[in-house]
Amino acid sequence: MKRPSAVRRCADCGELLGRGYPECSSCVGVLEGLWLADWHVLCEVRDVDTVAARRALAEHVLAAAVGVYEWTCVDVAMSLVECPSCARELGTGPLGCVLCGIAEETRWAWYHEAPEGAINSNEYALRRARVALRAPHRYRETVLLNWRLTLPFLLAGQMTDGRPAQWRTAYLRAGRYEELASALSYHQLMAIRELPWR
Repeated sequence: MKRPSAVRRCADCGELLGRGYPECSSCVGVLEGLWLADWHVLCEVRDVDTVAARRALAEHVLAAAVGVYEWTCVDVAMSLVECPSCARELGTGPLGCVLCGIAEETRWAWYHEAPEGAINSNEYALRRARVALRAPHRYRETVLLNWRLTLPFLLAGQMTDGRPAQWRTAYLRAGRYEELASALSYHQLMAIRELPWR
C-alpha cells in the first residue's frame, strides 16, 4: 500500500493523519493498510477466504520460525488470535499476562533474527508505535504521547526512527504536548526551542 507522500490533516478527526490511531477509522485505515497489504497477499497465495481459515493461517504464522513470514504478517496474525490466558488480542493483555509477555518477546525476536534488511529503521519505528498505541496500558504516558506526536511524520517518511529526544520528553513531562503537536512537519518539530531541564 502506498504511504502518504506528505503530512496532511485527517478529514475525519482533524489531527495530522495517523495521530488519531486507533480511535479514528481513517487514521486506522492508513496505518493498518501497510500491514494488511502483505496479509492480503499471503491470504491470496494460500487461497484463504473465510474467517476460520484466516484464523488458522494466523495460528500457523505464529507457530512458524522467526523470519519465515513478513513482520507485518506476524503482527496481523497476533491481532487475529485471542490470548488463551487473558482473552485479549495476543500481546495486548495486562502486564501480568505471561502468554502476552511471551508473544511480545517473540514479536521483537523477529527484528533480531530475521534476514538483514527485512525491516528498516522507519518500519521498525512504525511497528513500535502501532504496538504501543494498541496496548496503551502497557506503556508510560510520555512514550504514548511521543508515538502519537511522531506517527504522522513516520508515515510520511520524514523521520527514520521514533526515539524521543530528551528535549521532546521534557515538553511531554511538562504537559506541553500541544506545543509540539502544532508542528506540521518533522522539520518544524525539530525547530521548536528546547526547554531548559532545570
